[in-house]
Amino acid sequence: MTAAGENVGPAPAISDPTGRARVAFLLPLALAQFICSFAGSNMNVMINDISDDLDTTVQGVQLAITLFLLIMAILMIPGSKLTERWGRKRCFIGGLAIYGVGAVLSAVSPGLGVLILGNSVLEGVGTALLIPPVYILTTLAFTNTASRARAFGVISGLGGIGAAAGPLIGGLITTAISWRAAFVFQALVVGAIILLSRRMVDPVPADPNRPFDVVGAILSGVGLFFLVAGILWADSNLVVTVVAMAIGVAFIIGFFLYVRSLERAGKEPLLSRALFRNRTSNLGLVTQNIQWLVLMGVSFVVAVYLQTVRGYNAIETGVIFTAATLGVLLTSFGAERFARRRTQKTLIMAGFVATVAGIVLLIAFAGVTNRIVACVPGLFLVGAGLGIMLTPSVNVVQSSFPDELQGEISGLSRSISNLGSSLGTAIAGTILVSNFASGNHPYVIALVALAGVGLIGLAAAALLRPGAERGGVPVTAGAEAP
Repeated sequence: MTAAGENVGPAPAISDPTGRARVAFLLPLALAQFICSFAGSNMNVMINDISDDLDTTVQGVQLAITLFLLIMAILMIPGSKLTERWGRKRCFIGGLAIYGVGAVLSAVSPGLGVLILGNSVLEGVGTALLIPPVYILTTLAFTNTASRARAFGVISGLGGIGAAAGPLIGGLITTAISWRAAFVFQALVVGAIILLSRRMVDPVPADPNRPFDVVGAILSGVGLFFLVAGILWADSNLVVTVVAMAIGVAFIIGFFLYVRSLERAGKEPLLSRALFRNRTSNLGLVTQNIQWLVLMGVSFVVAVYLQTVRGYNAIETGVIFTAATLGVLLTSFGAERFARRRTQKTLIMAGFVATVAGIVLLIAFAGVTNRIVACVPGLFLVGAGLGIMLTPSVNVVQSSFPDELQGEISGLSRSISNLGSSLGTAIAGTILVSNFASGNHPYVIALVALAGVGLIGLAAAALLRPGAERGGVPVTAGAEAP
């Protein structure tokens, strides 16, 4: 092994670790997903504190949050390809190190620019490197269908908890110490993950000669950036929005044309078109995107509304979000039991029904009462819905492809999910911050938009073919059943 801990020769694959070995293997991976999800939502309750301290605005903080999520989405696919070239463990540890530096820089930032560099750029790049190995290593290590589902349940569950508990933990730290201490917390957790990962073994050796599609990475990255940027500019200049989104669409089309030309020439592109020929996986990716779009959109909208309209502080806002955390906890830890009784399609549909019902409750109580408990039922249902459908959505996508395609599909899956997160913050946030003077109206409009997107997710889940599932795992033509 090298000094970095990478295998330089063939190594036996880990075979369904159990007991302490299973805990030791999953703990750093699950914690990594937890802290990255936490980072995507904890800043929502710090909006007023950061704005006052750094002399910026709500829009400035929204920009930092959205850029963090967008950079993750842009670089997730290239990051997944680099795991094959550099090795999964090396990318995981390297990503954690970059993330940790970004967290420390964010903690000491004197202004919004440095915060964006630390939080949005460095943490975003670090996350894009470390997250694909989480799902690739899990897929390679757990070959049994049931054990793989349990492993994904643990990782996805902690991811959902991180996103839902981010406002509570962030609010507690911000109120007790400072918003800067929340980034110190992230750095400490990252340091602990690195220590826990020291004995991790990469079951497949790195391939330094594996080609990397730089042009494809640029085309896809620029396209996604302009699509989300166009949404962020929607409240200020409609012409700029249209132009930006048109540029984004043009680059995405150019990316797929370039991929086709590479494949016809017998070369390896950044992303194989074969990944989009699997109907079950495509629908699963749609549900993943919408799950995170709705979660992050609701989290941002409710947090901004409570702080800017209702006047709640960070801890009060965080406490309200405990309801969502409890919802995720109660359902995600029952994922294995649910999977034995219901198909993945049923679970995903049930999750969207609960989530949309939660948003409806949030809208219903908006103009009825100012009491702090008004948001609790709605947030609980949103969290419960997320916990129900996170694991089956991930398992549907990952299990639709054989092991040799796990690197690509893992990167695509995480990119689609993080694109949903950035779109959620951009779309809902843009609607909300456009006119705070209107009282409840921007809040209600934003939530109505999110409920509409949730219904689209429900429709996508309904289109999943029950006949394409066997034992909770999709079986499609050309894909091996795990």
